[in-house]
Amino acid sequence: MLAITYAAALYGIDGFPVTVECTATRGLASFEIVGLPDAAVRESEKRIYTGAANCGFPLPDMDAVVNLAPADRKKEGTALEMAILCALYKSCGILGDDCDLTKMCFIGEISFSGEIRPVRGVLGMTLAAIAAGKTEIFVPEANIGEASVAETSGVSIYGVPDIPTLLAHLNGGKTMQPSCADPLSHMETPLFAEDFSQVKGQFRAKRAMETAAAGGHNILLIGPLGSGKSMLAKRLPSILPPLSREEALESTKIHSCAGMLTDTSPFIRSRVFRSPHHSLSTASLVGGGKVPAPGEISLAHNGVLFLDEFPEFRKDAMEALRQPLEDRKVTITRTAGRVTYPSTFILVCAMNPCPCGYYGSWSDVHPCTCTQKAIHSYLEKISGPMLDRIDIQIEVPALNFTELSETKPGESSAEIRQRVTAARDLSRRRFREAGFDHAETMCNGVMETEALRQFCALDEDCTKVMEDVFRKMQMSARAYDRILRVARTLADLEAIGGGATEKDGILGGAIRKHHLLEAVQMRALDKKYFG
Repeated sequence: MLAITYAAALYGIDGFPVTVECTATRGLASFEIVGLPDAAVRESEKRIYTGAANCGFPLPDMDAVVNLAPADRKKEGTALEMAILCALYKSCGILGDDCDLTKMCFIGEISFSGEIRPVRGVLGMTLAAIAAGKTEIFVPEANIGEASVAETSGVSIYGVPDIPTLLAHLNGGKTMQPSCADPLSHMETPLFAEDFSQVKGQFRAKRAMETAAAGGHNILLIGPLGSGKSMLAKRLPSILPPLSREEALESTKIHSCAGMLTDTSPFIRSRVFRSPHHSLSTASLVGGGKVPAPGEISLAHNGVLFLDEFPEFRKDAMEALRQPLEDRKVTITRTAGRVTYPSTFILVCAMNPCPCGYYGSWSDVHPCTCTQKAIHSYLEKISGPMLDRIDIQIEVPALNFTELSETKPGESSAEIRQRVTAARDLSRRRFREAGFDHAETMCNGVMETEALRQFCALDEDCTKVMEDVFRKMQMSARAYDRILRVARTLADLEAIGGGATEKDGILGGAIRKHHLLEAVQMRALDKKYFG
């Protein structure tokens, strides 16, 4: 008898529908799977037959062949096992004729005890099943929180604990209850333990961090040990705007694909902060492996990637960041295929000015013990093209006793976040009114050429300033554009405080001379330290 069920498989962070065709006849027991299954799929025979027998619903001896369509696309992982089991049950009559499987999709792994085990990538596969027109999605009970994010009107998502519960539901016995409403339908501002009010002094660095958050700019912090670079970086997520539902959905898909969601945290509600150790490999940073998995830059999507002790990172890993910073995505090519992961994040780098940490402005307080050769070798680890992609470069000086002994708390993250969110809203409105695609996810830090020409036009005085700066700093065209982007963000921050006028002609106000000069000051260290 021919039976057909439906499942989904994972490719990158996205799922795709899989049709499971099973034909079974009475006879000698045999089992075969065709349709480009990987090793994990081929091994499903033992788990399916043993799990069915141990839970009291054994499969009879039969000659069974299972085809996974589309047959020209490789199937990986164990998420197809529940669908294969249902197809076998339908073929041998354990599932009755009145059980209509055409609108159902089954995602899950079978254990030897008959339990349905969780699998990674459930959200992407659930979304693919819904897009294929399935209205009843069956997933492992442990994955129900993650899958419920995809729930829409007319679609029921069930968490299946074991085989007997599934059979009882499909055969009209005791029915399961679908999951609750979408948990991301009401996004709230998360609470952070780290707050900018805890940071003493460092007013210029705080201003730079606020600018980076408001425009989505990459930032480099240079300062002696103990000056607060890591402290500032860890508090950046607390001033970023809350995630939109679309951003939360995309971040959740990436973490689901990587198998990083848990029962207590089945979806991503706040912006991610990733801080990998400097010893990580290139594949760990950008993604890779035999079966390409997302790396740190994709796990930080819509959030912050913090690289502490930046010069200590491997040269090849550091340089591999260059293309994703420009393209905001990373493509991993293997013999089995090509996978593209999104990677839109704010890069925050922190470093000492030399191996001992006291070169430059801090030598008067604590003499630098490094030789010029050691200093040059240390700073030379960061290439010019890499620096070119960092919009803001700021010094974080050591605190004096007066600043350290200050008891009055500084400005809170909530206050800064209000300004950052208002500036982001202003820029999105500007992109929206100009008719740009993806205006809701755009920010000043990723403006392309057309938007730069339209929103960063300079008057005669500003043009003279930039001409002088361009010649003195010998900057590249990319650095020039990045200064304009930062100046645009500074103008937006001033505009939300009432600094823009109607005659500016641009929503948020035109870029002025003082915006350019402040943007240049935030990028002067590449020449001071890196020559």
